[in-house]
Amino acid sequence: MSNARRPYASGLTRRGLLQGAGAAGALALTAGLSAPRSARGQDRPSPKFLIVLCASGGASIIDSALAIRASEAGDADTLNCFPDAWVESFGDLRAVNAEASSLGPIPMPVSSDQAAFVRKHQQDMMVATWTRTSVNHGVGEYRAVSGNDAWQGRTLQEAVANAYGQDMLLPNVHLLTGTGFTNRGNDRSLPAWAYGETVAHPGLWPLSLDGVKGISGAPSRRLVDVARRARDSRFDPATRFARVFGQSERLKRWQHLRGDPQRAIEAEDLISKLMIFPDGGDYPLSSYGLSPSPYGDQVRARFPEYDSDPLQAQAALAFLLLKYRLTASVTLGPSLNLAVAEGVDLAGQYGAGGGGTPGGGGGGGAALPEGSIKNPPIGFDFSHQGHRSVQALMWDRVYGVADGLIELLKGEEYANGESLWDHSMIYVASDFGRSKTRPAGAEEFGTGHHLNNGVVVLSPRANGGKVLGGVDTGTGLTYGFDPATGAPDTGRQMEEKEIYAGLLHTLGVDTSGSGLPDMAAMRRG
Repeated sequence: MSNARRPYASGLTRRGLLQGAGAAGALALTAGLSAPRSARGQDRPSPKFLIVLCASGGASIIDSALAIRASEAGDADTLNCFPDAWVESFGDLRAVNAEASSLGPIPMPVSSDQAAFVRKHQQDMMVATWTRTSVNHGVGEYRAVSGNDAWQGRTLQEAVANAYGQDMLLPNVHLLTGTGFTNRGNDRSLPAWAYGETVAHPGLWPLSLDGVKGISGAPSRRLVDVARRARDSRFDPATRFARVFGQSERLKRWQHLRGDPQRAIEAEDLISKLMIFPDGGDYPLSSYGLSPSPYGDQVRARFPEYDSDPLQAQAALAFLLLKYRLTASVTLGPSLNLAVAEGVDLAGQYGAGGGGTPGGGGGGGAALPEGSIKNPPIGFDFSHQGHRSVQALMWDRVYGVADGLIELLKGEEYANGESLWDHSMIYVASDFGRSKTRPAGAEEFGTGHHLNNGVVVLSPRANGGKVLGGVDTGTGLTYGFDPATGAPDTGRQMEEKEIYAGLLHTLGVDTSGSGLPDMAAMRRG
């Protein structure tokens, strides 16, 4: 793979992205954009914001915040534990600074610095243990956000959007595709605007938010508005299609979306506010009558690899959606696709002298510089090929994006001296854990899926600086806690519905009548 075609670009050149604005503008006619609600409640609770940061493939809690030192392990030779010097403690929380000579079979050195993140954010960082009910990727991902259909099948994202997104243009946005974390829930009683809107490409998507702007030679907006009214009132109703399917709820929904919701989105100029690319050079925005986001410099400084790393692009757009109060819930995370650093030619560097291929068991290729691979194939699940190095790389990746979002949100005033971060929560969601043992004395090894794990939650509203539950240093298995007090309970395993309930309660979502348990231990104060 050469630098001419980076994994993120999927064959699109930067200039081609802008030249595609005309086609993207047409997408605004049919995009599933949510409507501003007509009935605006006067006694609504102040909105809270959920960020689901997906860690697909098994983010192992004992490779991060619940790491075990070799001196503590029952059998340090066969348990997944670390040299004492690699593990740093911050009260109850831990961090691993690991090193590896290769990323599984890929000859690229890996080093991690989890301690810097935990040291910085420990007051807002909480770990809660749980045991899952499936090691299937799609099933585990969906249950991580639905609590195994704990509340009539509504997902966390849908519940938060329903609670706080009534007056937002895009209450629930999914920036990650092809994953069970973004599946629609099974609760059909929710209003349609609470369901997720999927964004396939964070850079290209803003171009779909205006039917006129950014299209060379487009007619005036006034003329387009006239054409739209004629279409809706005269032409479409007269078609055979409308006569046959006119009473379809899906058709009515589509017709509604291209009315008031489309006009509201265009009136807010979201095509500009959410444009993460700068103007000039490879991004000739002004040539198409476009402009970068007023906060573009700010997000690009935090996520400088936004144009080559899809996770950083997602994070940049996530912040803008939250900053403009467009969204109550946003979902993002590393994909399962290989992501390569800008300027790295895998065919020339990795393949030289031996024809090795990433994930293919090595070969005689030259070693890659550290950082060449931003995202390994299949994400955390590449732990099948090299557990310790992959977990180190991927946890650094997740923590790095979380750090950037937290710092940006801290810099945004919410009200009365509070920041946007004071009203937000990051939930690091994983589909399952990884197996707890290794071949005797192995420094690198493969692991399988495992039901037992834990979650990382970051929020000023969470019971920060705490581990709820704990880990058995003889087996590597986590155990539970008392839902009211947080006291460790070695005879208990936390269920999916309990963690689901605790996350919603931490964000102040009213779950009256749901039957969900009260998880007071997860809330600050």
